[in-house]
Amino acid sequence: MTLQVKLIPVTPFQQNCALIWDSETKDAAVIDPGGDVATIVAAIAQEGVRVTDIFLTHGHLDHAGGAQELSEKLGVKITGPGEQDDFLLRGIKVQADSFGFAAENCTPDAWLAEGEVITIGGTEFAVLHCPGHTPGHMVFVSRALNFGIFGDVLFRNSVGRTDFPYGDSAALIASIKEKLMVLPDDFTFICGHGAASTIGAERQSNPFIR
Repeated sequence: MTLQVKLIPVTPFQQNCALIWDSETKDAAVIDPGGDVATIVAAIAQEGVRVTDIFLTHGHLDHAGGAQELSEKLGVKITGPGEQDDFLLRGIKVQADSFGFAAENCTPDAWLAEGEVITIGGTEFAVLHCPGHTPGHMVFVSRALNFGIFGDVLFRNSVGRTDFPYGDSAALIASIKEKLMVLPDDFTFICGHGAASTIGAERQSNPFIR
């Protein structure tokens, strides 16, 4: 089983929406469709894959702003993030209006919690609750593939913002050190913004966690 990953930068925030699929079955999932739904739908068609799920790492506008529309277009359910982010999902439209573009509030079909397992393209991913950037932020980890989807928790040489009223820098760093930095050095992850990285590279050079 081989997973393919296509990153689709969306919205003025250039958030990495991820289309992930099994190259044999073509079963796919979309992670964090923040907006520009037509662009996401075009990418799905170009790759000829069948999307079965939409997963959200957290409730911010740039990660979830297109989820409701995409769910309705594709007829698939939305899963995640943690229920602690419900207030963010319910405030998407108001926040988008303030930035001058359109987005819909999101109502997930199911919430996620630490210890659950989701399936992306036939591969199981463990769900890790990594709060700090948002209260209900979830990270998806496949130890079998040595690959993860980290959202806005850990970036190449940086970490997620915590300068929100609900942000918690101590919780964010604890999440990273206790749940992510215990992964192998060659563990590869994609981020909510920017380039992918590895745990080893961040262990060596990330100034926030060295």
